[in-house]
Amino acid sequence: MDKLVELLASLSNAPGISGYEDRVREVVQAALEDDVDEIRYDRMGNLIAVKNGGSPSVMLAAHMDEIGLMAKYIDDGGFIRFVTFGGWFDQTLLNNSVTLHTRQGEIHGVIGSKPPHLMEKEEQEKTIKAKDMFIDVGADNKKAAEQLGIRPGTPITLQPRFNTLQGSRLTGKALDDRAGVAMMIEAVRRYTGDATLYAVGTVQEEVGLKGAKTSAFGLDPDVALVSETALAGDYPGVEKKESALQLGGGPAVTVTDASGRGLITPSPVLSWIEETAGKADIDYQLDVSAGGTTDATAIHLTRAGIPSGVIGVPTRYMHSGVEVIDMQDLERGADLIAAAARRAGHYFTR
Repeated sequence: MDKLVELLASLSNAPGISGYEDRVREVVQAALEDDVDEIRYDRMGNLIAVKNGGSPSVMLAAHMDEIGLMAKYIDDGGFIRFVTFGGWFDQTLLNNSVTLHTRQGEIHGVIGSKPPHLMEKEEQEKTIKAKDMFIDVGADNKKAAEQLGIRPGTPITLQPRFNTLQGSRLTGKALDDRAGVAMMIEAVRRYTGDATLYAVGTVQEEVGLKGAKTSAFGLDPDVALVSETALAGDYPGVEKKESALQLGGGPAVTVTDASGRGLITPSPVLSWIEETAGKADIDYQLDVSAGGTTDATAIHLTRAGIPSGVIGVPTRYMHSGVEVIDMQDLERGADLIAAAARRAGHYFTR
């Protein structure tokens, strides 16, 4: 398996819901430590890797957390009720295998549901909300579940399912944003230049862009690039007017997201990225999004404002356990980020 694919597999399979990114952070540190001058953690838990240089300072950011679940309470039958972390479409949770990460170790469970044999027709046509779902770990009662170490606050992730598909396409859980993390790491490895580089694995993006706010405030970089995923629209059920991004078409460069409520990429930043892509002969796609936003929203509003942009890997089936990407897009994105960082001095100085 290619080394970059191996890295992505390790990142995807590592558990790390918002606020519990420790295992992911370990993978990121091991992947970066030979290519940077310093690695440190801040008080929020963000990982900050530094390549020393001069002006300008360029912040690269990719969030380490994934959407997930957290145990809320255990009923008398030993079934675990939960709350969701991040933006789930509830129906994708049904009948999934999950892992509960207790202090005593990992416990496997399933999100159960009533079989169709026991449902009236009206029941079969109803959608089931996450608040009405439960996890079965095989415990006979509440005490048995508690003896396994399960308690309110236990973090829960979907079980690892990283796999190769046809050609250069891959699937797995948490590719949002582990694909972005892998792209950031690879960009650092490919970077050769004189600027100061901060590569930041941020925490708690899925629940409020929290790590991006604190790390950007502390670093106060001259410019920032967020390494992310982007909503592909090249599969049944999605119209091009909703998303025209395609797998294999190159990395997505954000023009704006959340209809402008998130990031409106400043013209100098957009020119920097597009001109760099042209000079490096890297195919890319422009992304104008009505929904969703990224760490760039928090970063660009920090202090007096930090010019920010986003380069994303087009991704199918976002916020599910079976997200799909094309490694060619990730590789081109890494090239584009590295090349943009090399040329940052032509555009951003203090």
